[in-house]
Amino acid sequence: MNMHANPSPLLAAALALALTSCGGAETGTGTATLEPPLAGATIGGDFALTGSEGETVRWSDFAGQYRIVYFGYAYCPDICPTDMQRTVQGLGKFAQAEPALAANVQPIFITIDPARDTREVVDEFTSAFSEDLIGLTGSEAEVADAAAKFGVYYVKGEESESGGYLMDHSRIVFLFDPEGEPLAMLPADEGADAVAQELSKWVT
Repeated sequence: MNMHANPSPLLAAALALALTSCGGAETGTGTATLEPPLAGATIGGDFALTGSEGETVRWSDFAGQYRIVYFGYAYCPDICPTDMQRTVQGLGKFAQAEPALAANVQPIFITIDPARDTREVVDEFTSAFSEDLIGLTGSEAEVADAAAKFGVYYVKGEESESGGYLMDHSRIVFLFDPEGEPLAMLPADEGADAVAQELSKWVT
């Protein structure tokens, strides 16, 4: 079974600060909306990665859109596909209830295994879940730079005799606002309904 690490120390500190200083918003009417759990956390930043057509894709290209961001890898045998499926399904459920709002949410998958995850491999992986899911790869240095800006930990596992290996990495589904500021973590581990409910709190 593929093992995934806890958030990096830098990200863990930022999350702890955000979660202790901010409350979560409640859905429904007649309730004041509080700050998002990740408000003020230093997560995210511009990157230069490669899209499915070989084009350069930057964080700033998504200005004006809510963004769902997940770092994983296409050869992951279990957790990454499950997280992606639940996240995309959750976004779909949210779209059924709020189609106009959901249309402004862009899901993004960024590989942490660029040695194997070429743009063709990443495109095949993301297309299995949704044509709307953007997959990004890049050089080792470009991926490392992006992961560092998002506080994502990853390390290559030991290779088998056949040359295969697993990647140990953070398991977090981030939600960012249209300005690129972090809002919350989507609970993909709890299923699609939980993801949809969390999106309904922050996508307005």
